[in-house]
Amino acid sequence: MSQSARIVLAASLVLSITVSSTPAVAKTPVATGTGGAVATISEPASQAAIAILNKGGNAVDAAVAAAATLGVTDPFSCGIGGGGFMLIYLAKDKRVISIDHRETAPASFTPAVFQQNGKAMDFEQVVASGRSVGVPGTVRGWHEALDRYGSMSFKQVLAPAIDVASKGFKVNDNFSHLVQENETKFTRFPATAALYLKNGKAIAAGTTLRNPDLAKAYRELAAGGVKVFYTGKMAAAVVGAVNGNGGAITLADLANYEARLRQPVHSTYRGYDIYGMPLPSSGGVAVAQALNILEGYDLKAMPRASAEHLYLEASRLAFADRNAYLADPEYVEAPLAGLLSKDYAARRRELIRPDQASAHATAGDPYPFQNDPSVPLRPNASKLLAEGAHTTHLTVSDKDGNIVSYTYTIESWGGSGIVVPGYGFLLNNEMTDFDFSGPAPNVPEAGKRPRSSMSPTIAFKDGKPAFSIGSPGGATIITTVLQTIFNYIDLGMTMPQALNAPRLSERNGMATDVEPGFADSAQARALEKTGQHWSKTPQEIGAANALVFNPDGTVTAVSEGHRHGVGSALVQRSAH
Repeated sequence: MSQSARIVLAASLVLSITVSSTPAVAKTPVATGTGGAVATISEPASQAAIAILNKGGNAVDAAVAAAATLGVTDPFSCGIGGGGFMLIYLAKDKRVISIDHRETAPASFTPAVFQQNGKAMDFEQVVASGRSVGVPGTVRGWHEALDRYGSMSFKQVLAPAIDVASKGFKVNDNFSHLVQENETKFTRFPATAALYLKNGKAIAAGTTLRNPDLAKAYRELAAGGVKVFYTGKMAAAVVGAVNGNGGAITLADLANYEARLRQPVHSTYRGYDIYGMPLPSSGGVAVAQALNILEGYDLKAMPRASAEHLYLEASRLAFADRNAYLADPEYVEAPLAGLLSKDYAARRRELIRPDQASAHATAGDPYPFQNDPSVPLRPNASKLLAEGAHTTHLTVSDKDGNIVSYTYTIESWGGSGIVVPGYGFLLNNEMTDFDFSGPAPNVPEAGKRPRSSMSPTIAFKDGKPAFSIGSPGGATIITTVLQTIFNYIDLGMTMPQALNAPRLSERNGMATDVEPGFADSAQARALEKTGQHWSKTPQEIGAANALVFNPDGTVTAVSEGHRHGVGSALVQRSAH
């Protein structure tokens, strides 16, 4: 039996689903076939990607089409009012590129912007206000991706999203629940309330939701290109929405925004080459460091509880270093060579007890592993920063072997809560990803990009694509990606099993975050023998999407089987 057949069989046993021979009709979280493939959390978004691929577009074109559609159907997680990180593999050139279109702090920002009377302001006081809004980078990022690596125009790739926004889509239970959670925040802003509330309450599941203002915004982008967003009427509307709600952003902040092309983080793990997102996303570095620590153990030979204990401890150590050292590389010189050193990982590994959980890890000293004779300042240990967990990830491949792994966001559910009047999109609250007080590498500064946890990842084996993976979830993005790789490579799970397994997120906090029902399981009891303990407020963690490139030339697209209302995996031509 081929690997692809085993994946589909395992998925049917685990998820009780059947892959349809017509994937564009039947929503399914797993699909195997040939040609291009896509996995997103939204059926209309996945269909948008397939439509673009069927018209001859490449993976970059399809990824932007899916992302734009997610801005309609998943607006509380993402949209053109936010930013993101796109990882692209160009098959012809055999190279990986990263496009950083993270939001930036307005020029008015200072390190004290989130302080009042010398103390850090309350998160809830900041989030639902213009003060939390960073300069959006999404449109500029899409433009860079299409202009450099795509084959289609804005007009072509935005067409599916314009159609969905104009004709509407049926609101599901998950969507209605998210609105209900944000009723208080949305009520503060008339344009938001008009779009998502009815008589002050969440729109009901089953309602057909249309967003003609967002369709108009997309049409203007389709006609005028990237400059439409960063200058002119749309830019003025963004500035007015932010500043009318306590922010301080200018037309110059928008006009000056630039995306960055950066070298991806490259590491190795048990014969795989792993490519991840570089700073200001901490995801690529933290995942690589944790894998380096785990590589020193024969995890396959261990009982599952012993291996998972080591996964949690490696994650704890990686987060201790992440919080202490990582931030925007244009403002802070992080010791990346040291953090990514296999020798440094071995030193950190010495701190792990195979039979006893750590209470709290402190940051290590990677500087001796830098091969750098300068004497840098050692930062103070940084506390765990609360991050919004509400992002989206999608992944696309095309018939030529190009791959996109793309995570983008507006931060918290519903971002700042501010819909730009007349344009129908929510603005981010990304500035709350900064540390509100210092000293810390991630304090606010004018023009700075707040540290992120987004971790779009592409893995290769023997020079050929093996899999892609990514997830939303704030800081739990890192642990979701790490655990899925650990499950897949070390525990021998198929990708559907790896992605749907109960998630455990250890971020060097007081307790490990787990999902509902886990704390009462035999798996939890086995781990508790090592001293691991769980958060008292279990909640769903992440909403991952993956592609697996099988030895027989097929590709398997994998989305969530039960989280976030079940995902959507499609291929151009299904395997028979």
